[in-house]
Amino acid sequence: MYLIKNWLVSSVFVFLSICMLNAQQSLDKKERKINDYKVLILDGSITRLPIYPQNDISISIKDIVNDQLETYYQKKLTDTWNTKIFNPFRGKKITEPIQLRFKDNEFANPVNRKMVVTSRYGWRRRRAHHGIDIDLQIGDSVKSILDGKVRYVGYHGGHGKTVVVRHYNGLETVYAHLSTYLVKENQEIKKGQVIGKGGVTGNSRGSHLHLEVRYEGRSINPEYLFEFSDTPKILSDVLFVPRKWMTPRLHRSTRKSNIVICKTIEDINKLKEEQKKIYTVQKGDTLYRIADKHGLGVSEICKINSIQKDSVLKIGQEIIIN
Repeated sequence: MYLIKNWLVSSVFVFLSICMLNAQQSLDKKERKINDYKVLILDGSITRLPIYPQNDISISIKDIVNDQLETYYQKKLTDTWNTKIFNPFRGKKITEPIQLRFKDNEFANPVNRKMVVTSRYGWRRRRAHHGIDIDLQIGDSVKSILDGKVRYVGYHGGHGKTVVVRHYNGLETVYAHLSTYLVKENQEIKKGQVIGKGGVTGNSRGSHLHLEVRYEGRSINPEYLFEFSDTPKILSDVLFVPRKWMTPRLHRSTRKSNIVICKTIEDINKLKEEQKKIYTVQKGDTLYRIADKHGLGVSEICKINSIQKDSVLKIGQEIIIN
């Protein structure tokens, strides 16, 4: 009986000691000094992660960031997955600017030859050209520029035989005018893996690879993200894509646009201020003529200047052209 009683007392003492220790650790954690915060922005959502002193016992900030990024990448890879429709995002609105993250520093050359861009993203023959054309010969191998998963394989309008690859950050790359498919839907592929052979299917004037970069259905000027040169590199691990780089009529297919990379929201705001221009109305000007001259839509000019489409312009009136 004495031994049982002694064992109970000892057990209670150990239990109380553990409770006090846990309470003390909890108190220490609350009072733990925070050096700074790591700001992580994903899809416009801001997370502030505390950074503790190096000798502090806490979860590594790097591990937390990596865990959040992996969750983000997995969602982007599987969101609105459809293998039957070329653009499953039709009608979906996205928040601008788009934020993109890249794991890689370089991308794979999509062709087995020097990359020669024969036509760029922009306005071409009174129509929007949503990608870039890269020279190749019929039968040349076409490769995926990044790791990803094949979402669509099929014949699509002017694109002809087309393969669409979804990548880990939500980007999709479109490979068009192919002659042969070498992959299937839902197939996981690696950067540089051959996905098809070059051709002239669809609306193609001569053999070339039509390469598009899309995000949730919106085309992006590929040259804002990738440098198509002898050393194919990704221009930044984090990029914010403003509306300008998703609007073909603001660019010309015959020349490379002047590229200024935005790595933060502050860069976007600074660029907007620098690009703001004032146009003085001259005799004979109309909103449609001004819009056409500056590669803008009438509705855009009206919105910026808080005027109506049928507003009467006066000579000498100043119009903001963004």
